[in-house]
Amino acid sequence: MKHVSFFLIACCLAAGADAAARPNIMFILADDLGYSDLGCYGGEIATPNVDRLAAGGLRFTQFYNTARCWPTRGALLTGYYAQQIHRDALPGLGGGGGGARQKWARLLPDFLRPQGYRNYHSGKWHIDGKVLDGGFDHSLDMRNQGNYFTAKGNWLDDAPVTPAADESGYYATTATADHAIACLRQHAAKYADQPFFHYVAFIAPHFPLHAPAGDIARYRDKYLDGWDLMRQRRFARQKEMNLLNTTLSELEPEVGPPYDFPDALEKLGPGEINRPLPWKELTDPQRRFQATKMAIHAAMVDRMDREIGRLIDELKAMGVYDNTLIFFASDNGASAEIMVRHGGHDPQAAPGSAATYLCLGPGFSSLSNTPFRRHKTWVHEGGISTPLVVHWPAGIRARGELRHTPAHVIDIVPTILEIAGIEKPAEWDGEAIPAAPGRSLVAAFHEDVTIDRDLLWWLHEGNRAIRAGDWKLVAAKDDPWELYDLRSDRAESHDLARERPEKAQELEGLWKGQLDAMIRLAAQTAPPPGQKKKTAKSGSREESR
Repeated sequence: MKHVSFFLIACCLAAGADAAARPNIMFILADDLGYSDLGCYGGEIATPNVDRLAAGGLRFTQFYNTARCWPTRGALLTGYYAQQIHRDALPGLGGGGGGARQKWARLLPDFLRPQGYRNYHSGKWHIDGKVLDGGFDHSLDMRNQGNYFTAKGNWLDDAPVTPAADESGYYATTATADHAIACLRQHAAKYADQPFFHYVAFIAPHFPLHAPAGDIARYRDKYLDGWDLMRQRRFARQKEMNLLNTTLSELEPEVGPPYDFPDALEKLGPGEINRPLPWKELTDPQRRFQATKMAIHAAMVDRMDREIGRLIDELKAMGVYDNTLIFFASDNGASAEIMVRHGGHDPQAAPGSAATYLCLGPGFSSLSNTPFRRHKTWVHEGGISTPLVVHWPAGIRARGELRHTPAHVIDIVPTILEIAGIEKPAEWDGEAIPAAPGRSLVAAFHEDVTIDRDLLWWLHEGNRAIRAGDWKLVAAKDDPWELYDLRSDRAESHDLARERPEKAQELEGLWKGQLDAMIRLAAQTAPPPGQKKKTAKSGSREESR
């Protein structure tokens, strides 16, 4: 890959172009989707609509998130690491799901709106503050993330929703798409001369595993071969696609969920297990229970793809599909969590129905994250790797090509601002805006290049990592550092820390230097010790998870 620092696509508009000619932008975010769950990334789940976007555009093979939902969302819409904006914890400073951003840490719509963009949000929020205060014109805030079959608890334009008297046909994934389509139709009717930014954040396939019975039936027996064999099949397809140059990681039977809820195992019954044991060692009831959970996960992904198809159809009906820049990604890797909360779990109810509360768990999460190690919350590749599909017929000539440049959700804001021809202001309300770490990916839209940057950095709940070039230093909480050469070992199978101690020491110094810089920035606006910042409640019970 060639190294370039700056490139403007020939058909991309220069700064100062008329707002009406700027592209529309739609960012679609899944929740707890694994790297290999899409068909175009090696999965067996039916995702024809996202696959077609990939075939008509680009797939990034080394795109990263933050390993968790709320840090990713804050980083995605600001262009800063979550720790810089109090949206993930730093030693001695706090921060995280209840942290409040600094006044200068504006969301993307605040920069788009003055240039004529209308801004819409549909789905999960999980960012501090009210949605409309973040620059959005309309919002469906899916605050109810514990039951996919009711609108109870959700907010519309920052006001509580009144659920319908009859919710028998309600499903959160479909409702998210319904709201997005309503916004698009209103835009076409009233604001067709303006471009739009639409942030569509599905809850799916985050637990609880809930899906319509007919969707589940399509996958009922598909996963009875087990995670061992099916990981090999997904990996074989990935190799055929030339997605990766690596081996397949080994399962880690000693690694279970990131949080221990022993009472959940009792509630869920004998079919539940909290380790990715060899499939042949499971009992028949355990194999059926685990395969059923994965069938529901697949049904949720399948349904999300169908709803994305409806969004695409609406863009085409509006006549704006070709000049709409569409992104698709996931907020973290698939989840190994096992818990029961919200309305509890009825073991006699049909799996996937509203009365049940199932989680994917570490076995089939390992399948979803093929070929990588670990899961959501860890910063090994399985926790932080996401598909990134980019589609824009009017602005990207490539069709079905791969992009191997390492990139991160912090890069989305500078990418969109460059595409829209917008220069980010130097201050907000008289307060200087610090330099952001994200880099524009526009050059990579044109050809497979490496974006010029020093490093990528992670810290979440004691799990820590840094990537500089193709070297990655990573450690789980309280564990020693591990060193990997990602050119041939994205699976993180061959720890080189003892063979290359000087490289490990160099990267550790870089990691600590970045940590110190973040602490200095965040400390300027951190609350005094023992005092928490006030922040608008999101309504999500996942703030602690």
